[in-house]
Amino acid sequence: MTTADDQTEVKIRKAHYYEVRQITAFITPFVESGKLLPRTFDELDDLIDTLFVAEYNKAIVGVAALEIYSPKLAEVRSLAVDASMQGRGVGKGLVNACLKLARDKKVLEVMAITSSDAFFLSCGFDFTLPGEKKALFIQTRDVNSPDDTPY
Repeated sequence: MTTADDQTEVKIRKAHYYEVRQITAFITPFVESGKLLPRTFDELDDLIDTLFVAEYNKAIVGVAALEIYSPKLAEVRSLAVDASMQGRGVGKGLVNACLKLARDKKVLEVMAITSSDAFFLSCGFDFTLPGEKKALFIQTRDVNSPDDTPY
């Protein structure tokens, strides 16, 4: 993948264990702005085998993880792309890396919980599961409570 302005290549690759602190720092502004759920160092470390980074000019400009729950279901998690790189295919590259891994591991379905549904629709996701099934959720904690620490 190349960028339009200077033809420098953006590389999508698996993350390395020694980058977990850097990845944690990268996603912090996304967490603070409410765009991502918090992820601890240990959670990211546990996902290292399914965690991808986008690298541009030797800097991390995007991340995404595939969390595999079972042979039937996985989730694209913690997708974040630096604002300066958005609209250049970096997010799609990260999602495609996650989807390729899911296919390689023979996971039947991959979901994404997002506030950017148009983006995931453009990546081939849809609102329903096969057979018109829908995923429904309920929150078991008060997300507006200041003393309620997300896990």
